Amino acid sequence: MKKLKMGLIGVGGIAQGRHLPAYKQLTDKVQVEAVCDINYETARQVAEQFEIPLVYTDYKEMFSEIDAVTICTPNKFHAQITIDALNAGLHVLCEKPMALNTKECEAMILAAEESGTLLSIGYHYRFMKNSQAAKKMVSENEIGLPIVARSQALRRRKVPGWGVFTNKDLQGGGSLIDYGCHFLDLSLWLLDHPKPIEVSGRTYNHLSKMTEQVNEWGNFDAVTFDVDDHVTAYITFEGGASLLFETSWSANIKEDHENVSISGQRGGLDVFPFQLNQAKHGMLMNSEAQWMPGEENPGLFLLKNFVGACLGNEELIVKPEEALQVTKIIDAIYKSSETGQSVTLS
Repeated sequence: MKKLKMGLIGVGGIAQGRHLPAYKQLTDKVQVEAVCDINYETARQVAEQFEIPLVYTDYKEMFSEIDAVTICTPNKFHAQITIDALNAGLHVLCEKPMALNTKECEAMILAAEESGTLLSIGYHYRFMKNSQAAKKMVSENEIGLPIVARSQALRRRKVPGWGVFTNKDLQGGGSLIDYGCHFLDLSLWLLDHPKPIEVSGRTYNHLSKMTEQVNEWGNFDAVTFDVDDHVTAYITFEGGASLLFETSWSANIKEDHENVSISGQRGGLDVFPFQLNQAKHGMLMNSEAQWMPGEENPGLFLLKNFVGACLGNEELIVKPEEALQVTKIIDAIYKSSETGQSVTLS
């Protein structure tokens, strides 16, 4: 069977900790042929560690050696590298978020359409076992028409003090664009991607601007900190459903909390931990799964799907048009917070 020849651009923590180890488990289907990074020595060391033959500092130079590319750079570079790769006839898996803004995402989708190659985004929360179980419940009408969804991605005092996560120029934002985007994507996917029509949001960074820091994930400069560390939003959709959304790197809460819940006409569910909540047989019933199928490593499942789609064996689960909707909502939340008014989406 033909193997997909993969190149990887950006060899930082995500590449080394998630993508490259996962590709090592898929060697029957994919071979990582090349890595690229602006830091040649780091790229060389990573290539040696993962037994990758080719090393580059200019990503365009490796295009002739590969069939597909995985992009793990800061967000600022997602759009241009993706468009260059698609124009070269390569399939692209780009880390989340898709890009800095809606306009960049639309340009990426246009390039994919014109090239006829595949584009997918690294929203791996869809591939968690709990998420897959929840999707099955929604698809099989266990909760009926979804009415109200609640999505929370909250960490207690865990601003990432390493890398470029707090650099607005390179990342475009903070907790919303880095962490909350996963839960926006998961919520939209479970709701079957209803069209968002109005967004009201607020962003904060009061805690991270305090000069006395208590933070579990490294140090950062409170004076220059200019990204969001806590965000709230209310989103309404065509058809009447709504989403209450909250994300934070540094909330003053008892403990970290992640969940998506949906209340529908026939029942409801929680994703983390998974539970189905229904009113049946004259009773209020809460059902837990004693066992559920799926991968322990959602990142591996995402790569399996991307590689399989590139080889023509399966359909992409994370489609670029869906990732675009996430970015549209993120843009609207930031705009709503800046203007103090709700934003209507066309």
